Amino acid sequence: MAHKLILVTGGARSGKSVLAEGLAKTLGRRVLYVATAAALDEEMRERIAEHRRRRPVEWQTVETNVDVGANLAKKVAGVEVVLVDCLAVLVSNLMMGEGREINEEQLDEPALEKAVRREIDAILSLARSSPASFVVVSNEVGLGLVPAYRSGRLYRDLLGRANQMVAAEADEVYLVVAGIAVDVKRLAGEASR
Repeated sequence: MAHKLILVTGGARSGKSVLAEGLAKTLGRRVLYVATAAALDEEMRERIAEHRRRRPVEWQTVETNVDVGANLAKKVAGVEVVLVDCLAVLVSNLMMGEGREINEEQLDEPALEKAVRREIDAILSLARSSPASFVVVSNEVGLGLVPAYRSGRLYRDLLGRANQMVAAEADEVYLVVAGIAVDVKRLAGEASR
């Protein structure tokens, strides 16, 4: 099967990860699952446990909160599929830093923009240079209300730009709504004819 880059996006609990896992299974047997979430509270621990229960035991897992591209560079050899779950958490990790709290007054928008761009560039560079297919999961957060706080608006904007960067290079882009996947890249191509 040909090397692919696939973006799977949608709202919270829309079925993105389940779809991405299914795609990974069809793309190859040797899968590297990249988990960006940290178990900081009970709810997140339960979500992580749910994801672990669904994954086949033979899949290799790498947990990395930031520097995804750099942390994967030596681990992709011999892998057929890399599944990154997810960019939304990765962007959040970059915004919160080690302190795990956001100080509205100290948000450095240009520095955060640069950090997110560096992360996405590293992931895309690895996806281009690796023979493995990449399936990248992200949230679509720009469809709801405008966040009341600066940090929420900045997060929405940073994640939106990150999603656009991946989608621009992706072979396939799926928007998942209520468990149903819509192939938006294919639809966009058909609409432009």
